[in-house]
Amino acid sequence: MTATSPPRDTRRSAVYDAEDVVGRVLERGGTIEHYGSTLVLPGLRRFGDVADVPAYLDRVLAFAPVAALPRAGIPVAVRERRGARAAHYEPAGEAGPTIAVPPYRAGGAWALTETTVLHELAHHLCPDRPPHGPAFLAHLLHLYEHVIGPEAAHLLRVALAERGVTTGAPL
Repeated sequence: MTATSPPRDTRRSAVYDAEDVVGRVLERGGTIEHYGSTLVLPGLRRFGDVADVPAYLDRVLAFAPVAALPRAGIPVAVRERRGARAAHYEPAGEAGPTIAVPPYRAGGAWALTETTVLHELAHHLCPDRPPHGPAFLAHLLHLYEHVIGPEAAHLLRVALAERGVTTGAPL
């Protein structure tokens, strides 16, 4: 019997690119015109450092639209990640499921944002493969919709569509 390799994560760069575009728009916040619609966007939330993330995640996971998701009751730890190039999710970290975020002092300011933390939380809520597939994106859009706001979710949907990325059915 031969082992099968996991599905390729062919959408990863397109998903990251779409999130970067939306993150830059949220950094400014305020009122924007988008394809003929006027949207009022919140500003991008930032964390002072990694120690601020667990309390935020606790609030998000307790929020009714998120708490209703099947894996929302599974605790997720947060730890500092060495190096500043990436944040990531570990389904089986030392403390159980863990989100690893680079600290501010190591150049992690870029990762200490609500959008990055929600991205990693979406991996926790949807461990399906491939990692940035339709089911993951449905969870990410659910988080954007209910935590940041429907306008932010709309921007992400459009940015994904512009890059040819299809998403899963709404949760």
